[in-house]
Amino acid sequence: MPETENTTGESPNEASRVESEQTGEISFTPSTEEQILAAHLGKPVPQFVPIQIADYDPQWPQLYEREAARVRSALGDQVLLLEHVGSTSVPGLAAKPKIDMLLVVSNTADEPSYVPALESAGYVLNIREPDWFEHRDFKGPDTDINLHVFSSGCPEIDRMLLFRNWLRSDESDRRLYERTKRELALKNWKYVQNYADAKTSVVREILTRAQKNSETNSHV
Repeated sequence: MPETENTTGESPNEASRVESEQTGEISFTPSTEEQILAAHLGKPVPQFVPIQIADYDPQWPQLYEREAARVRSALGDQVLLLEHVGSTSVPGLAAKPKIDMLLVVSNTADEPSYVPALESAGYVLNIREPDWFEHRDFKGPDTDINLHVFSSGCPEIDRMLLFRNWLRSDESDRRLYERTKRELALKNWKYVQNYADAKTSVVREILTRAQKNSETNSHV
């Protein structure tokens, strides 16, 4: 999906999520304030103002590449996968001007194996979610980013990449997603995560089409 672009909301978020072993789908319940506060290592700042949505900026991929180089330098071979995800990774799509990154390591729960190295490079561990895929989120040393960290094999990795790739290729859903974001951004939200949760139904609708397309193509 922290307040980031997600496949079950604006980004992997602090909502209650229960994955069905039969379908692999996520049962979504909007985040409570208690859940939001519990996941953050520091107290999140209440928003109470409209969310800023900016037109697509061609510099966003460059900001990602700069951060990616810094992460790879810090972690070396521990980086199993590193991708630009979220709305800023989709050309032409308006977004919050925050770079979402997906980092895959062997085991996110083994924090001593990667957290100190990232902290030495200036990253700050911001969110810890042991009950949701052992997800971790870091803030960057200078650029406004969300560095999402998942363990190898986590199903959320494929969902995030499927969502990104579909929006890159499907103009209709790209427009739908942007329209939804702009409409919701006009409202006042206590936390950015509340805005993220509000987009969940549209995200799931888009993901369903993306999954069907992927399944169709796999049988061609």
